[in-house]
Amino acid sequence: MPDTVTATRMRFTVDPWDPSYGTGLDAESGDEGAVSEATVDATVELAPDRWAPVPPDPAVRPPAATLFVDGVRRIDAQAWVESGDGTAAALCASYAAGVVCCAGERAEPTAVRVARSLLTTAPEAVDVETPAGRYDAVVVPPRADLAPAQTLGLALQHRLGEIEVEAATRAREAGGLPEDDLLVVDGPLRGRQHLPRALGYIKTHRTRYLPPALDPVVAALAPGERTPVFLLGTSWRRHTWYLRLPTAPGSPWAGVVRLECSAALAAGEAAAMAALSQATLARYASHGYKDSRAPQNLYPIGGLERLLRRRLGDAGVVYRALRRAAWRPVS
Repeated sequence: MPDTVTATRMRFTVDPWDPSYGTGLDAESGDEGAVSEATVDATVELAPDRWAPVPPDPAVRPPAATLFVDGVRRIDAQAWVESGDGTAAALCASYAAGVVCCAGERAEPTAVRVARSLLTTAPEAVDVETPAGRYDAVVVPPRADLAPAQTLGLALQHRLGEIEVEAATRAREAGGLPEDDLLVVDGPLRGRQHLPRALGYIKTHRTRYLPPALDPVVAALAPGERTPVFLLGTSWRRHTWYLRLPTAPGSPWAGVVRLECSAALAAGEAAAMAALSQATLARYASHGYKDSRAPQNLYPIGGLERLLRRRLGDAGVVYRALRRAAWRPVS
């Protein structure tokens, strides 16, 4: 039977199914599909009939400091909260974000923050105290166009994005960084495009955005080369380009990543950011004997991910703490 607690303000139930085996909610769903409805302007840097691989500019030097921002999340338990309208689905989740500052030969983590939340559409939800820490109640407005699992999953991703921005801001506000530092966000830049000198770093490709006539340019990229910059519009707009990291010969998209920068930048500024990405990222590319996601999983990002996952605590211990908490009154 599920573990349940009854209180004057909230009834909180934890599913006995270990979330490490998946959950019935499937809150990880909602990934973008393979068919793109994006608008593409391929004329930002070069006319489409002049598109060709862009080699690195030897005059461009990497910044004195590069900041890598990443976050991780984990669903600790599926839960339910009794609401006036019945029982509402909930997620107990832990998430963390931080920054690795790479300057010279040094790489130092900073601005690390860990948070835990109980996300639900039930307005009666309150914070849950457990031996592993407090789960702050986050009431998520229901959406008619999404299933509850997707609604809660998007809310969790939004919370993670918020602490990633907070980590990046704190790292820069701490001082001691050169004025030309570069911020590399692991994942799309959406919600972070206001950050100065920032790039979004996308390792995987669920969708091919370029027109079919320009796709061969990606396949023709040599290590260190990139495509020209193009403007991409979905539910938001950004400048973007593809870059091939150092890698052994393989499939046409082996070692290819996609970079993003703000659409508010002028075309020349976006091209300068693209050239800076070429000069900066290759040195951090991982190797296959150390990382199964090589070369796209950059060493600073991989190291930060491991640190953040340790900070989340042992999943089994956290899960058992939530089940124990479900036997105590929640006020």
